[in-house]
Amino acid sequence: MKETILIVEDEPKIASLLGDYLKVSGFKSFIISDGTKVESWVRENKPNLILLDIMLPGHDGMEICKDIRIFSRVPIIMVTAKIEEIDRLLGLEIGADDYICKPFSPREVVARVKAVLRRTRDGQAVQAQGFVLNDHTYKATLHGRDLDLTAVEFKLLKFLVENPCRIFSRQQIMDKIYHEERYVSDRTIDSHVKKLRRKIEAIDQESTAIHSVYSVGYKFEPS
Repeated sequence: MKETILIVEDEPKIASLLGDYLKVSGFKSFIISDGTKVESWVRENKPNLILLDIMLPGHDGMEICKDIRIFSRVPIIMVTAKIEEIDRLLGLEIGADDYICKPFSPREVVARVKAVLRRTRDGQAVQAQGFVLNDHTYKATLHGRDLDLTAVEFKLLKFLVENPCRIFSRQQIMDKIYHEERYVSDRTIDSHVKKLRRKIEAIDQESTAIHSVYSVGYKFEPS
């Protein structure tokens, strides 16, 4: 059975374009342009994922996300064109699973949808671009070969792989992979990334999956 993606978007051309790309990728899609109709539709139809625009007539996307979180853990990817909203979305404080900024590539949206569905569908193994990461064993392989990662390197790679094309600051990465209360510097993250890249390149010299974004941080970008 095909998975259903709810597209909440009041710009018809954008909504239609996303629907077409999702259809080609094997999904069913349903479009809602009025924010006041979203909650009741989600309760009745239980989609597999929601692409939720922030600026909507009738009801703000932020509030819709919060309302849905009261009764459902359906994956939600927020879509925004407002730069001032980015700081709030970076922390995903409203209960969303990811965010995308306009303008965007439809292919990027499909990649994000697949990544979010993959990690919510299977909490044990994450697969992308030849990588397979197993939560239970902390084992990571590339093209079937063991990367021999430390626990921290595994957490770092998994975090980036699960969020393709999204840029994370060093602080965000530190907050994600270090849960205990201890001091870790920005340079520690740089060191982990350097060692991780070295292990990846030992197996695949052509791999450029982990990108540095000057003065910002790092991202995993599928080729």
